[in-house]
Parts: sequence; C-alpha cells; structure tokens
Amino acid sequence: MSVAVDTRHWIGGERVASARTFPDRSPIDGSLLAEVARGGADEAKAAVAAAGEAFPGWAATSRDERARLLRRIADGVERRLSELAIVETTDNGALLRSHRNGVMPRVAHNFRFFADWLTGLGHDDFDTRGHTNHVSWDPAGPCVLITPWNAPLMLATWKVAPALAAGNTVILKPAEWSPLTASLLADIAAEAGLPPGVLNVVQGYGAEAGAALVAHPDVRRISFTGSVPTARTIAAAAAANLVPTSFELGGKSPLLVFADADLDLAVDLAVEQFDNAGQVCLAGTRLLVDAAIADEFTARLAARTAALRQGDPRDEATDVGPNIHPDHLARVDGFVRRALAAGGRVVAGGGPNTDLGGLYYRPTLLADLPSGAEALTEEIFGPVLTLQTFDTEDEAVALANGTRFGLAAVVVTGDPTRAARVTARLVAGTVWVNCFFVRDLRAPFGGARQSGIGREGGTWSFDFYCDIKNTVTAPKGWRDHG
Repeated sequence: MSVAVDTRHWIGGERVASARTFPDRSPIDGSLLAEVARGGADEAKAAVAAAGEAFPGWAATSRDERARLLRRIADGVERRLSELAIVETTDNGALLRSHRNGVMPRVAHNFRFFADWLTGLGHDDFDTRGHTNHVSWDPAGPCVLITPWNAPLMLATWKVAPALAAGNTVILKPAEWSPLTASLLADIAAEAGLPPGVLNVVQGYGAEAGAALVAHPDVRRISFTGSVPTARTIAAAAAANLVPTSFELGGKSPLLVFADADLDLAVDLAVEQFDNAGQVCLAGTRLLVDAAIADEFTARLAARTAALRQGDPRDEATDVGPNIHPDHLARVDGFVRRALAAGGRVVAGGGPNTDLGGLYYRPTLLADLPSGAEALTEEIFGPVLTLQTFDTEDEAVALANGTRFGLAAVVVTGDPTRAARVTARLVAGTVWVNCFFVRDLRAPFGGARQSGIGREGGTWSFDFYCDIKNTVTAPKGWRDHG
C-alpha cells in the first residue's frame, strides 16, 4: 500500500502507542498491511478523559464555528479522496471505483450536510397561556461511536459528523478488520483545526477497547452499527449508567417482485444485491417472486449472476471483490452448506471461487429452501441470495415480514396502487419502490424489530446526540434594568 497510515491511537490531539498490537491484513491477498495499536481499558480511560476535558470548550463553540470546522474536514477529505479510496479498498476489499466515485464523496458530504443542518436547526417558539416556549438542542457530552468493517469511513462519519455538529466530543472505535481510514480521518480533522480531544480514535478489539468504552460512566451517548449479539452486550453496559443508545443492526431484507413488474428492472435490482460481495446490511437478499414469472426471472438472474466478474477490487472491470476475513468467509460458506443439507438447490455459484482462491466467494443464488430454513431467516452477510415464490399479495407480505428483522425492503411492481398497499404493510425502516439504495441525509434511517433502535438523519440525528431542552418564560416578572 503506497499511502502511509499512522496506526497508533489518536487521543487528546496526540498519537499514543500501546504495549500490544494486532495484525491488519488485506482481504485482497492476505498481505499484512500493518500492526495496529491494540487498545484496552487504559486507552479507553484516557480517551474518555480527553473527550471530557475538551467538551466544555467545544460545547461553547458557536454553531457557525463548529460548522466552519466541519466544512474544513470535508475539504480535507476531498483533497485526500484518492488516498482514502485506495486505503479503504486495500483494507476492506470493496471496489476501488465505488470508493472513489461514491463512498468517499459521500464521506465529505456527511460533514457538509450536518454543518448546514446545524446552522438551520431550530423550532418555532410557541405560546402557552401567554408564556413562551423555546426549544433548544444542548450538547450531551462525550460520545462513543463504534463502527463496522463493511463501509468503515462512510458509516463512521455518518455518526462523527452529527455528533461533532451537535457540540459533543467523540471517541471513535473502528472495527479491527478495517481500522486504517479512521486513523487518516484523525489526521484530516487535526489539519482542519479541530481542537485536541474533540475527536479521539481508539483501536482494538470489541471485548477489550469497546467494552471499556461503553461501560465508562462519563460517556453520555453510544452509537453502534453491527450485530444483534454485540448490541445486547452494549445495551447492558449502557443501562448501568442510563446512557442513551442508537443501534443500527442486522437485516434480512426482502425484495418483492410482482407479476406486473418490469422484469428487466427487477433483475437489475436483484443483481445489485451482490454489491460489496453481499456485505451490505440493507441488501434485499430474500428474493420473493410471483410464481407466474418466477421461472423467467430465475433464468435471467442466473445468467446475469454468472456473468459478474469477480477479482481484484482495484481492477476497474471487477464487479465483485473478496469477503473481508477468513472467519467471515467460513461463516458465509457454512450458511450455504447447511442450506444445501436442508434441501436447498444451487441456481448459481454455491461456494468459494477456487480459481481465485483466498477470500473470494462466488455470487450465489439458492432456491427450494424449506419454510423457516436458517438461510431464509438469519443474516448471511455475503454474496448469497435466496429465492422464494408466492401466489398472492397477502402471501408476499407475510413472507416479507416473516423474520425478526425489519431494516429495509424493496418492492418491484408496475402498479402504484399495489405499491401503496404493500409498503404500508411492510415492517421496515426504509422501503424502496422500483429502486434501491437511494439515500438522502434528510430522511430518517434505522430499523424495526431487531434491526435497531432509533433513527439517524437530519434533525433525528440531533435529537439523539443532544439533550433537548424546553425553556418556558412568563410574560411578566421582569425588573427594569434601564
């Protein structure tokens, strides 16, 4: 990797080493990228202390000045966009062209958006029997933000930007499988002039650094994106200190294709679910297809899946890169093996790409799984789609809602009346109709059921990262100060 990355922690405006390190390897070829500082209780304590010390000054900083610094961070991201893209691709295996053209520009946009939203944040005063009510959003304090490995910098800044805009200080704990761009973000923030201690980065394992951070009594907010079991552990630690939490968790999202759908569009949308080697929480991995068109849809999708080019994500021609880690590849393959043992049928793919070796798993489509099968109900988080058929609209909705998750859904239909009926009945935080992955930071984002707690985006982000205050003022009682 041609870009130098400092792999020490960033605490209180300084680089801090640890007595121990952990290896960070590229999923592209297994090469060792770095030995990364392995934080624990001591580093967590130091980072929370630094954030606590910096908080009063940052909270007192004017909205305009906070917004100015966030925009300077966005400028820094844009100046180093190519470097960030190659580091993240090398570190987590997602396509370089996606990082360069979509993901990293979105990182910069995260900072600009919340800077702009901050300057316009407000609520009209209102009257109660002649008394004036004034609503304000007050900074809450140090925030612990724990982020996943599948879209490291974009999802980190989706949290960091509103937390900083709100006047909070931040301790960011990136995933140990893809920690490098978080360290570069610390450099960019420092170069932008962010005061020491306002943004801190602590690296390490969840059971060590993460556990110490979420249990710290001086933390005032915890935001986590990841798995349901880890969220339960964090929630228990946060409950001891009554710390508000925001969780964006797993998904098992349906993609419903009705007989009146544009079949070309439906197949295009289904193929999109292999993006980032299937390592996307929002992906509509459960294909629910009207039985009347299922054979034609399946044949078209199988052909398109077989035509996807798998290989080095740095190659512009590559469509599907590697999975993130050997443990994760084994997990994905385990799901497929058990699905076949349960009676499932491979329509496309079905195992590791032996031509490439390493962590490359063939884009896979499974059919004929029995009702309630594990592959139909549990998040696989790899390039694996399942296909089920339905005969009626009611059956389609029942299948769509038939898991413990409720993150997203995709509906493909040519009938706007049907679209309205179906979307009203789906349990999901986001529903896309005849499209996928259209995201606007003004919109609320989050999941239902075990897909999460809370919403982020626009004012919803500030509602979480702030203590919302209502001040009621009487119309009389003032003394003359003239």
